[in-house]
Amino acid sequence: MASSFFLLLDDIASVLDDVAILTKVASKKTAGVLGDDLALNAQQVSGVTADRELPVVWAVAKGSLINKVILVPTALALSVWAPVLIQPLLILGGVFLCFEGAEKILHMWLHPLEKTKQHHKEHLDHLRTSPEALIQLEKDKIRGAIRTDFILSAEIVVITLGSVAESALPQKIGTLVAISLIMTIGVYGLVAGIVKIDDAGLALRQQTSTLARKLGAGLLLTAPLLMKALSIIGTAAMFMVGGGILTHAWPWFHHLIAEANIFIQVAAEMGLGFVVGIIFAGLFTLAKKARSRK
Repeated sequence: MASSFFLLLDDIASVLDDVAILTKVASKKTAGVLGDDLALNAQQVSGVTADRELPVVWAVAKGSLINKVILVPTALALSVWAPVLIQPLLILGGVFLCFEGAEKILHMWLHPLEKTKQHHKEHLDHLRTSPEALIQLEKDKIRGAIRTDFILSAEIVVITLGSVAESALPQKIGTLVAISLIMTIGVYGLVAGIVKIDDAGLALRQQTSTLARKLGAGLLLTAPLLMKALSIIGTAAMFMVGGGILTHAWPWFHHLIAEANIFIQVAAEMGLGFVVGIIFAGLFTLAKKARSRK
């Protein structure tokens, strides 16, 4: 009995050791998507009132965990019983990301900056006087962030699954669970830190130390610039991730840019994502106009 118990422990230790190695390999392969996930979600949860930023981040983090609870067993099941469906589902997700990015670009093109600023000011004034509008804004932000997270999480899960394709089922499950937890904690821990930079700056500005006050002023100056940069990076990331998915799904395009350097490859993937996004966003806009006329 004792020898059987120790053999079981040895098997468990061996599986955990394999999972650790495979998780390290998968982490390297999914690091790029992690950066996109961070930029997109920091952008998505910005804009709510300061006292509600962390609750919104927590709500999105819980939604992200639920996404992965759905995606991990689904990916495992598909890899066993219907592997042919994985690629079409990834393509749909890639097209959707391109579409969302293009919608943001079209909104900036179709609405002049002064009009957008005036609309934003009126919207903020309305939010301050309407608790119901604030609650709805939070719900919209959370839904949008969880929806975006679902697509990026799906890509992370599929990339991880590809890196452990030759491993046994316990190692596959362990690696997918480990990557899912690491990515969720890493992304939303960083997002929580980013959205509270301005609060940290205000706290430092109230200190008596000259160095602390200068550091606080620097953080207050940096916070809006960082959020603006993340907004731009987040939109670009939609095209980059979506275009990357489509590039790997279309061998002819992948082979066309395979010999180019990394910068040209990234530019080509973003360009493809932009074109696909604009096409679908244009079709969606035309369909909306046609339906409103009816």
